[in-house]
Amino acid sequence: MAKTILVVDDDPTQRRLLQAAVEKAGFACRMAPDGETGLQMASDPQGGVDVVLLDLTMPGLSGMDTLERLNAKRPDLPVIMLTATSGIDTIVQTMRRGAVDFIVKPANPERVVVSIRNALKMQSLTGEVKRLSRKAEGGMKFEDMIASAPAMRSVIRMAERGAASDIPMLILGESGVGKEVIARCIQGASARSGKPFVTVNCGAIPENLVESILFGHEKGAFTGAVTKSPGKFVEADGGTLFLDEVGELPLDAQVKLLRALQEGEVDAVGSRRPTKVDVRIISATNRDLAAQVQAGTFREDLFYRLNVFPIDMPSLRERRDDVPALVDHFIARFNASEGTKVSGAADDTLKMLYSYDWPGNVRQLENAVFRAVVLCDGDELRPQDFPQIASMMGEVKMLPAVPVQRASEPSPVPANDAKPAGVPMVGDVPVAIKDEAGELRSLQDIERDLLQYAIEFYDGHMSEVSRRLGIGRSTLYRKVREYGLEVRDREAG
Repeated sequence: MAKTILVVDDDPTQRRLLQAAVEKAGFACRMAPDGETGLQMASDPQGGVDVVLLDLTMPGLSGMDTLERLNAKRPDLPVIMLTATSGIDTIVQTMRRGAVDFIVKPANPERVVVSIRNALKMQSLTGEVKRLSRKAEGGMKFEDMIASAPAMRSVIRMAERGAASDIPMLILGESGVGKEVIARCIQGASARSGKPFVTVNCGAIPENLVESILFGHEKGAFTGAVTKSPGKFVEADGGTLFLDEVGELPLDAQVKLLRALQEGEVDAVGSRRPTKVDVRIISATNRDLAAQVQAGTFREDLFYRLNVFPIDMPSLRERRDDVPALVDHFIARFNASEGTKVSGAADDTLKMLYSYDWPGNVRQLENAVFRAVVLCDGDELRPQDFPQIASMMGEVKMLPAVPVQRASEPSPVPANDAKPAGVPMVGDVPVAIKDEAGELRSLQDIERDLLQYAIEFYDGHMSEVSRRLGIGRSTLYRKVREYGLEVRDREAG
């Protein structure tokens, strides 16, 4: 999805010039004639504005006052100031009040686009740093999750209710669906936010070390115990202990875990007295624990203790609506970490990713996007950047190339059409310069027919139509709506 740029300027000519530069670069553009309107449009975090181009001198609410009020409401929104003067005092003032850049008018289109892209890149870096900081500090929120699909919204509502208390929670779901992510968000939304969040992968612990790692041991308690270890329960005291793959625990460790949950105390190996702990338990598994209880490999009493508040995480194929947003999120993250400059995924790529079943769920999607971003040679991720997925989905249909012609050669027409060469057809409608009376047709009518012809010629692939005609995709979609054109659903998803 294209990023949206808000242009706030009282001069309509400047607004149109900036709109043309922004849309030509592939961004969506919204415009406001004054500071008050711009402030209203940009203040809503859900309004879709990603960068603001703000004129410094405007009647009514000035650009400086707009900047100050906008920075108070949305400090994460990049604002680029437009000024007619390049005085150092003015520049310093705007930067101190939160502007990320300034441009001296008349604005050079290339300079505007470079500034916007730098602002978006800085925003991605800042957002990633904040997300990692919240994760490290145990303060992730549900707002940090990409969960707009209906299946995920119901999960979030359940998790929010469970976060309000210290009730033990069991997160169920396939491997790679994001069980640890939602566990961190549960902690961040609870009274234990900011407290320790300790993760234990029960399936990765050697069986003879499970008790020592979970509950700790005293120095000399067994061969190799050269120092005292507090154990994961004590490390998580006051916070949350996340037991991943809890179904992998051996039976003898399950007995001690049950006691720790019931009594709120742990017995370290070799210790003479138990240690009191205040820990909230969130466990997760991709196994059927009820079946394990029936098979005798999981204690029934522990199962009921852990399964007080179950949450069933959907697989990625059950929440396909989140795929485009997840792809954009991973692209932004890897751009920040790897120094790449991928602007997004092409529409045919998103359609392919949306259609794929993703047996490895979100983890597989993340790794696939990582590889594609590193290997991508262009500005957008194309289907060929995902060779393994493309091969599983079948042969990737390549978009038709525009035939190379000399200036004197007529445009091609369908071979089965009886109309003269040089008159491209859209259904039965010729894209002609003159009407039946021999008079010139209006530019609007010619443009409409040309757009419909291009859409049919490229089989409904709007990204290719936009690229070949040299117009921004937001402009293309706007003209499609204005002219009421028919577009075959080639990029749905």
